[in-house]
Amino acid sequence: MQIRAEQLQARLDAGLRGPYTVFGDELLLVNEAVDAIRASAQAQGYATREQHQVERGFDWGTLLAQSRELSLFGERKLIEIRIPTGKPGRDGAQALAALAQETSAEVLVLVLLPRLDAATQKSDWFSRLADAGVAVRVDSIEADQLGAWMRTRLARHGLRMPSGGAGHACLDMLVARTEGNLLAAHQEVEKLALLVPPGELDPAQVEDLVQGAARYSVFRLGEGVLAGDLPRLLRMLEGLQGEGVAPVLAHWSLAEEVRAWLRLRQGLEAGENFAALARANRIWGPKEKLLQRALPRLGLPLLEGLLLRAAACDRAVKGLRPPGIPHEPWEAVRHLALAMAQAAAPLPAASPHGARLVLLAAD
Repeated sequence: MQIRAEQLQARLDAGLRGPYTVFGDELLLVNEAVDAIRASAQAQGYATREQHQVERGFDWGTLLAQSRELSLFGERKLIEIRIPTGKPGRDGAQALAALAQETSAEVLVLVLLPRLDAATQKSDWFSRLADAGVAVRVDSIEADQLGAWMRTRLARHGLRMPSGGAGHACLDMLVARTEGNLLAAHQEVEKLALLVPPGELDPAQVEDLVQGAARYSVFRLGEGVLAGDLPRLLRMLEGLQGEGVAPVLAHWSLAEEVRAWLRLRQGLEAGENFAALARANRIWGPKEKLLQRALPRLGLPLLEGLLLRAAACDRAVKGLRPPGIPHEPWEAVRHLALAMAQAAAPLPAASPHGARLVLLAAD
């Protein structure tokens, strides 16, 4: 069976059912799931632990032989198999399928994998592991989920947010300072649990204690633009600039988004299916939902205008001085991002950024 990471502990409390397969890219949550399985296995008498890292030339035959050997002292053993690429190869696929069927009550198998695409999850070897035991899917914590995640973690330590607007502002501050860095978010929760007595948090104290540790990726800029959250989008751009990311890379990411939007709009007008177009353009997850909502506003003339604006910003980033575009590279990138945000999720002119965006659209 396949379960989410948050369902794992309840399953373990009901009894071990191996093999266990843990897959995902969120290192903190993967490690927590693995630690929970290890602790449960140790409590059930699996005193010996063998660890295997699958690399080029890995001997799957030896692994199978070891899995069938019982300890000289009659101890149960836990065999951990880490496959960093998520691709075991033909011999590995056969060995994993065999392990799924042959593991005895004396041997518990734990397979660790990165995030897997849909095709891999449907492969024979993965299906056999999931059907024979438990496959634990570790999902990433998206930006819009981070607040609830931190609130839950704080509650485990007896800490709670103030009610009303003060609580919302405090939680927003925590998210803004740790977004994109789940390990930092976890560390800040642990720090508050260590330094603050249980009960209601004082926002001023939280602000003093929590450090800025947000991490942003140029590959999430498109999602930030589509969400229409201007403060977050500007934080992302400021964070990328502060981390030394080249403005040409940020511009490239935004221009690629515009080209993808244009391809989807052209495909829709030709009668193609949105889901198929999204897959073909490698758009999925939160971005897919945001883009589906925004596309009715993104007509061909508007998208072609954004593409021309992206070309002008490209010249500014490369040191030229196109008319109507800020000449400083990062200002040019911000100019393009804000124009895209206005097109995808228009803001009222009375908003803090509304007037600026209207001027951009009128260039």
